[in-house]
Amino acid sequence: MMIGVVAQQAGLRASAIRYYERLGLLPPPRRIQGRRHYAGDVLLRLAVIRFARQNGLTLREIQRLFAGKAYSKSLRQLAKDKVAELDRVIERAHAMQGLLRKALHCRCLTAEECGRHLGKMTRP
Repeated sequence: MMIGVVAQQAGLRASAIRYYERLGLLPPPRRIQGRRHYAGDVLLRLAVIRFARQNGLTLREIQRLFAGKAYSKSLRQLAKDKVAELDRVIERAHAMQGLLRKALHCRCLTAEECGRHLGKMTRP
């Protein structure tokens, strides 16, 4: 597939695909008459990159995931760190969800009064 087709199907700009290629997130495509031609599996790799980005991984972290050897110590450490970070994000999301559920039944007269409830919910 040519870069324009990949970009359209992946919902990205061609410049993003070239950038990912420069970072090593995508393997270099074969070139035919100077034009990039990607194999179909590039769309799966781009989907993994998008999913990782949507879930808080930086491009540098994704780079490390793709560059690391399977089961390597550094790859496992990165995974462990990201799992802990995601656990904290989930915990905060649950706290916010609880606050919003309470707000649905709130009888507070002011935002400040509701804010006092938030303070009680976020204390350790």
